[in-house]
Amino acid sequence: MYLSINPDNPQPRLIKQVVECLQQGGVIIYPTDTTYGIGCDIFNRKSIKRIFQIKQRDQRKPFSFICNDLAEISTYAQVSNFAFKVMKRHLPGAYTFVLDATKIVPDSLSTKQKTVGVRIPENAICQAIVKELGHPLVTTSANASGEDTPQDPWDIEAKMGQMVDFVIDGGISMNEASTIISLLDDQVEILRQGSGDTSWIE
Repeated sequence: MYLSINPDNPQPRLIKQVVECLQQGGVIIYPTDTTYGIGCDIFNRKSIKRIFQIKQRDQRKPFSFICNDLAEISTYAQVSNFAFKVMKRHLPGAYTFVLDATKIVPDSLSTKQKTVGVRIPENAICQAIVKELGHPLVTTSANASGEDTPQDPWDIEAKMGQMVDFVIDGGISMNEASTIISLLDDQVEILRQGSGDTSWIE
């Protein structure tokens, strides 16, 4: 289903509709502050498996997830004082931060090294969804692995609408993914340069 939500003031009724879908095992495509993402409830194994199939992605390459705030990140990742200060300065924003996972993280979302990628995008729609859901949302770009992500939600609907339960129109997106930064062992390392500025890293 194609669903248009106000990108500045998301309608609570529509957000609840999306969250009910997620709670029932649905998969959605939604806007972030970078590209459009595919997501589901992080605790629904069948939905996560479905996203791997949609993406045609190696299951040894786990997805990142979106949290509501820094307090929620600390539930799912081990956040040192150093990491907290870095993330507080740069989130919400176009970054994915890699940290050691806590035991609550499903195996399908952590690496063999038990690390996770976490995001808080600067986007009112996905923030509202995560807040209403009450726990994180899986995030990965809305495309098949190796392909570009369309910027126009109508193009995404045409390509992938039949594979998911909702395509949420939140306007035209950026064409560049988030910047991935590792904060493991209190060391800042750029793993992928994306739309997030890295000039603050020495």
